[in-house]
Amino acid sequence: MDMIANNVIQKYQTSNCEQLWKQKSEPKSAKEQEFLQILKSDPQMRTAFINKVAPTIVNKMFECGMIP
Repeated sequence: MDMIANNVIQKYQTSNCEQLWKQKSEPKSAKEQEFLQILKSDPQMRTAFINKVAPTIVNKMFECGMIP
C-alpha cells in the first residue's frame, strides 16, 4: 500500500494540470483495478491510503482550479 501511495503522490507532484485531466479519462490498469477492489473491501487500509495521498492530491487539485 505504501508503495502505491508513494507512486500516486509522485504522479501528482510531477504532473501538470493538463496531464492530470488526460489521465482521469484513461482506463485503469488491471493492477490499479485490483488495488481499488482491495481498498473497497478493507476500510482500514482505505483510510490509511487516503490519509497518505490526500494532502498532495487536494493541493494539486487546488492549483489546477479543480476545486474552489
